[in-house]
Amino acid sequence: MQNILVYQTQTYQTLVPANKRKMEYGLEHVYTRLNRIRRNRGYSFEHVLVQKLNDRVWSARRLGGSSANLPDIIAVNNKQSIFLSIEAKSGTADSLYVPSDQIQRCFQIRDMFQVYKTAHVILAFKFMQKRRIREEGKTVYTHRKLQEYYKVADRYSKMKDLPVIKCTYDGSTYEIRNSQARKCFLKDYLMPFSVNSIL
Repeated sequence: MQNILVYQTQTYQTLVPANKRKMEYGLEHVYTRLNRIRRNRGYSFEHVLVQKLNDRVWSARRLGGSSANLPDIIAVNNKQSIFLSIEAKSGTADSLYVPSDQIQRCFQIRDMFQVYKTAHVILAFKFMQKRRIREEGKTVYTHRKLQEYYKVADRYSKMKDLPVIKCTYDGSTYEIRNSQARKCFLKDYLMPFSVNSIL
């Protein structure tokens, strides 16, 4: 098997011109950088959320998200017996998405903490001040107001077939199933800090 892979690589290098190979590797490098930027942006939002949540009443921790198959953040208020399982998304586009498997893992962790009287799954969305749009085949960035939304997703706790959730810049939410989007009305959760403020 290894010999076949080596042979295929050598054949590719002989048949494809060097300048085209260089261009393809260049694109791969660009995609790698873009993914790194997106990960850093997500980590930054999670980090700021944890900082805002940690006060005298609330305690919050970042868990590692997708790589650990856990929610991005859990937060507890032991005085009022409240538990939050939070999935956080941030970006420069006009829409942000939470995949169904990420919502599912939030419920799995929430259900482990039944000692709390109140427990919610929260989908946190942050639309950055820098807005990314495509104009004439080029990516252009414009300025806009920072927006944050915190939506309660508890209605999906008993569903087996969870949808992808889409949130738009104006705070509207949609369920996506089989590539079909349908508007849904997820309640806003009142976070224990000032929303849309820059820490």
